[in-house]
Amino acid sequence: MSVNSDMFTNPLHLDLSMHFSTERIPERTVYAKGTGALGYFTVTHDVSQYTKANLFNEVGKQTPVLVRFSQGLQSLGGSDLARGLKGMSVKFYTKEGNFDIISPWFDLLKKNPRTNLNDVTSRYDFLTSVPTSLHGYLWTQADYGVPDGYRRMDAFPVHTYELSNQNGERYYVRFNFRTEQGLANLTSAQASEISGRDPDYYARDLYNAIAQKNFPAWKLEMDVMSLLDIKGADYDPFDLTRLWKNGTYETVQVGRLVLSQNPDNYFRVIEQSAFNPGNLVPGIPGPVDYVFKARRLFYQHAQTHRLGSNFNNIEANCPRYVKTYNRDGAPPLGDNMRDYPNYYPNSYNGPLPYVDDSRPSQKLIVLHSNAADLQPHAYFYNHILKTDDERQRMVDNIVPSLLNVTPPVLQRVINFMYLIDPDLGSRVTIGLEAARAAVNVIPAVTPVPKN
Repeated sequence: MSVNSDMFTNPLHLDLSMHFSTERIPERTVYAKGTGALGYFTVTHDVSQYTKANLFNEVGKQTPVLVRFSQGLQSLGGSDLARGLKGMSVKFYTKEGNFDIISPWFDLLKKNPRTNLNDVTSRYDFLTSVPTSLHGYLWTQADYGVPDGYRRMDAFPVHTYELSNQNGERYYVRFNFRTEQGLANLTSAQASEISGRDPDYYARDLYNAIAQKNFPAWKLEMDVMSLLDIKGADYDPFDLTRLWKNGTYETVQVGRLVLSQNPDNYFRVIEQSAFNPGNLVPGIPGPVDYVFKARRLFYQHAQTHRLGSNFNNIEANCPRYVKTYNRDGAPPLGDNMRDYPNYYPNSYNGPLPYVDDSRPSQKLIVLHSNAADLQPHAYFYNHILKTDDERQRMVDNIVPSLLNVTPPVLQRVINFMYLIDPDLGSRVTIGLEAARAAVNVIPAVTPVPKN
C-alpha cells in the first residue's frame, strides 16, 4: 500500500511514527541516571517510645516499598561509576499514606552557560565561598565517592526528622540505612576500567542480584536526640552539612529493608516514580530546617513539570490506602475519586484530613553563626579516613581537578585545605606542584606554610 500512495494510507506507520516523538518525559535535573526495585520493610525493634507512626508500631509488621538509586550529577546517558554523591530514595506505602525518605540532597552548579562544559573554577569558587559544602565534597573525593555498586553502600538522609509519640513527646532523629552486603568501594582506576566496558555496572549488579534471589538488604537505624539533648548541643543538629558529634546521641535499631522484586517495566515503575520529602505520616511531622521546607515546594513543582499535575495517580506514586480531594485534569486519573464529594467538609464519606492534636505548639529557635565551622571537615579527614593511604587517595582524586582552576580561586582552595588540616594542605600543595611539573605548567599558587 506504500507505492504511489500518501502516508495516510498506512495508519500503522503513521501511528508508530507520531508516537515515537512523544515517548520521553523530561529527565530529572539532578539524579537523572538511576535504577530501582521493589521490596518490603520489616520492623525488628519496638520504637513506640519515639514515634506513633503506624509504619513502625509493631515488631514484625511489613510495609511494601519502592526504592530508587541514582547518580547525583549524571544525565540519563551518564556512567554509574562517576565519582560523586549517590542517592537512595525510599517510598513506604503505609496505611496512613506514603512516607518518602530521600538521601541525600545535592545540586552543585550547572554547566558553564557559554561553553556548555563543566567548569572546575566555578565548582571551587562555590565550594570556597560556601565552605560548609566542602565537607560533603571531601566525602565524594574519598573512597566513598565510588562504591562498588548500590548494594554495597550505606545511605544517609541528610535531614534531622522530628518524631512524636502517643504522649506528644518530641524526639529528633537521623535515619541511616546500613548495607548488609558489607561496605565496598572502588578506586578511581578500577572505576575507570569498569566504566569503559559497562557504564551501567550498578544497575546491572542490582538487577542480577535480585533476579538470582540474592536479595539485597539494609538495616534501618535511627540516631536519636531528645528535646533536652537538642537544646544542650554545642553545634547545630539541624545542619545538613555536618555529622552529629559522637556522644551526643544514641543509636536505635528500627527494622530491615529488603529488595525482592525487579520491576516488570522500568519506565512505568522507576522512571515515573516521584519521591517527595513532604510525604509524611502521623508520628513523623518531619524536619524543621528551612532547606526541607523549600524542598517540599520545589519537589512538588518538579514532579508536576516532569509527570503532570496528577503524578500521584501514577501507580508507582499512588498511596495504596489513602484518598484525597484531587481529581480531574490531565490523565492519569485512577478512579478519579469516584462519587465522593468534591468539597470539604461534607456529610458523606469523603476523606478526612489528619490533625495532630497531641503535637505541642512550642517552636524551636536555632541561632546561626556566619563563621565557617571546619570541625566536621577536620573530623572526616582525621577520623573517618582512618589510614594515610585513604587520605592520599582522596588527595590524588582532588589534585587533577585543580590543574585548570584560575589563580584567585585556586589560592582560596589551598588556604581552606590548610585550615581544615595542615597535613591536608601540604599534601594537596605537593601533589599540585608535582602534577603541574608533569605537564610543564607554571605554578599559579603560593603554598601556605604549615603553621
